[in-house]
Amino acid sequence: MFERILAFAQRVLAVMSIVAVVALFAFLEGCRTSRPSERDVRGWRRSVVSMEVTGYDSGPRSCNWKRNWFGRPVIASGPNKGKPKAVGITASGSRAKRGTIAADKRIYPFGTVMYVPGYGWGTVEDTGGAIKGPARIDLWFSSEREALKWGRRRNVSVTVWTKP
Repeated sequence: MFERILAFAQRVLAVMSIVAVVALFAFLEGCRTSRPSERDVRGWRRSVVSMEVTGYDSGPRSCNWKRNWFGRPVIASGPNKGKPKAVGITASGSRAKRGTIAADKRIYPFGTVMYVPGYGWGTVEDTGGAIKGPARIDLWFSSEREALKWGRRRNVSVTVWTKP
């Protein structure tokens, strides 16, 4: 009888530890896309810009890649056609995740913080072929379905914090 109780307790502890790890990762992910503290953006220039906002994901249709005959991801078209593609890696070198924003790097450098109504907080970490000018950004979603659900939204009032 004691062995069965001990075995049951070990299974419960194993499940609880898995739940704790999952909760920790969820908490850390929430922290990453949460509102920056006032201390983080103190001295930064704040502005509100009316933008056209679209969604994208790391899939082949959004990021111009396909698999070659070895099954490896390569760039599908353009001057780098056929060269290896690091899927899910942004132009800044970080892994794409909720809160990743693609923008024109000449206007919004990497690290620019933005708040998009309906999406939340994000940081500019990526660029895109069609993302040109101060009034155009792309928001990263974990699936093509979510990105298509977001679609293309015009005249969105985006709050932007840029370093001076």
